Order: sequence, then structure tokens, then C-alpha cells
Amino acid sequence: MTFFKLPIWLKANLVVLISSLLLTACDKGVLHPQGAVGVQNKELIIVTTALMLIVVIPVIVMALWFTYRYRADRPDADKDFDPQWSHNTWIEILMWTIPIIIIAILAVITWRSTHALDPYKPLETQKDNPPLEIQVVAQNWKWLFIYPEQDIAVVNELYLPVDRPVSFKITSDTVMNSFFIPRLGSQIYAMSSMVTQLHLIANEPGVYNGLSANYSGPGFSDMKFLAHAVDKQGFDDWVSKIKAGDNKVLDTAVYEELSKPSENHAIEYFKSAQPDMFDYIVNQYSSDTQQQNQFIESNEVNQRDNKNAVNKGLESDLKDDGEGSINPAAPSNKDDAQEADAQ
Repeated sequence: MTFFKLPIWLKANLVVLISSLLLTACDKGVLHPQGAVGVQNKELIIVTTALMLIVVIPVIVMALWFTYRYRADRPDADKDFDPQWSHNTWIEILMWTIPIIIIAILAVITWRSTHALDPYKPLETQKDNPPLEIQVVAQNWKWLFIYPEQDIAVVNELYLPVDRPVSFKITSDTVMNSFFIPRLGSQIYAMSSMVTQLHLIANEPGVYNGLSANYSGPGFSDMKFLAHAVDKQGFDDWVSKIKAGDNKVLDTAVYEELSKPSENHAIEYFKSAQPDMFDYIVNQYSSDTQQQNQFIESNEVNQRDNKNAVNKGLESDLKDDGEGSINPAAPSNKDDAQEADAQ
């Protein structure tokens, strides 16, 4: 008996079984986390999927059963046929009660997990184990990591101390992107002239894949990096190697060259970084008006901008009319001019 001659319900079950077995080989993703945030994400995925399957599995089984049970060529096809049937109270109760209960449970889970897994929420730390700050810049098509505490910068390589919380500050030098290390936890978007935050931790040593999860152009598919989770000594040795090497200093001139689009960019080290380099990257596209507005109340900004707009409008009208100035006492129309002459 070939696969195609098997009953449809059996073929469907075999497909599901084979697919499940194939998916078990995927051991590098969110279902095999190596950090506390990733573990919570995995639990959330499993719980929500299980709740979904409470509805999905019975629906699939009934669809297959009804197709077989009420097929047209069965001997007693007319026995259960009732053309006047239109309502069954118990079916209605069952059909509405179960989804309502599931949605209510999902609502509670969503509320709690949204606050518990807020990417801006710092992880709990000890005084002797403060978070490591890493500033992340998405470029075309590479990742720049700046370590302000260690005064180094790296392209397309990330090192993290095991069991030490990491505070990522993320921005983009170009179009919107997305920073994601699947086995450590949540992903978050990177946007130009904005700073987003993400807090993660690696609880197990290892090398984890990092990637861009948002299409950003022709080099998007190769916009990947490796995140190395090592012990404190290994992290310190890596920092010392970068500082001792014959590497450039990341200043504005070097950054302008680095920011040019490139694909499959090799790992590159910088033994030092210009102070406030991350702030320079974030603010490089800000307009003069935005910088002027930084310390001004919003109502004052509106008044000033409206005044500027009126002045610009008057200047434009003068230019179009060919007049050199406006006399505030001049009559506004022909009737006013005649009245002024009469007086």
C-alpha cells in the first residue's frame, strides 16, 4: 500500500508526525534558550501554543471525521439528513464558552508577560555584578558594537560575560532594522535618530547566532554576527587583545567611512572609541530646529514656529507682489481707501 492510497485522516497524521520530528532537529532557536529572558519567552510560547491547540486539534479531528462520516457514497447517507435543522443549544454553548475562556486566560497571560518581559525593564542584579552596557548601531549591512566602559568597538562580533546582565542601547544609521539573538531572548527594532533598549543575560557559555530580523536591503541576508558568552576572564582577555592590537580608533572620520554600505563585512576591531560616539550617531540626522527645541517648552515651540511661519509667508507674498515693504496703516481694500480719502 503506497502513501497516496492511505485514508486521508491517516495521511494527515503522518504528515504532522514527520513535521514534528523534523522540527526537533532545530536546536539553535528560541525553543533552546540559554538565558533567563529566553527561558521566559519559551515558556510563553509553549503556554500560548497549548491553549491554541485546545481549539485547533478538535477542529482538525472533527473536520476529518465529518468528511468521512458524512460522505456522499456511504450506504445510510439519507438516514441522518435533516433539512429543517438550524439550531442546537448545547452546540452553541460549547462553541462560545470554550473560546471565551481561552481568550480570558490569554488576556491575563498577555498582561502579565508584557510587563514581566518589557525589554526596557532592567534585569535584577547584585551590587557586585552591575549590567554591562553595549551600544548597538545597525548599518548597511553590518552591526557595530560599542563598549563604553571598556572603550572599544567591534564590527560583527559580540562578547558577553556569562551570568552578567547586559543593557543594550540600540539605534540605526540607516533604515529601520531589528536586533535579535534568538537563544538569549527578545528582539527589538533599531531606528534612526532614536534609541531603543533591550536587557538580556547569557546563563550558559556558548556561541549564539545573532541576526537582523527586519529586511533592510540587498545585504540583509548576510547581516549576521556571533555572540560569544564567556567567563569573566575570557571577556577581559578579549578586551585586552583588542586594545593591544594594531587597530584603529573609532572617531567621526573613521565612522563616516565605516558607515558606507558593505556586504559580508569582516569582523573589525577598534582599540578605542571617540567619547560620546553613540550620541553623535543618534543625533547626526537631527535638524537645527529639533536641537533648538530640546530645552524649550512645547507651547513656546509652537508659538515660535507659528511666528516664523507667518514671517516667511509675508516675505513670500512680498516677493511675489514685487513690493519692498508693508505699511501697517495702509488701507486693506478699495472701500477703505475711499473712506480714508473722504475723511
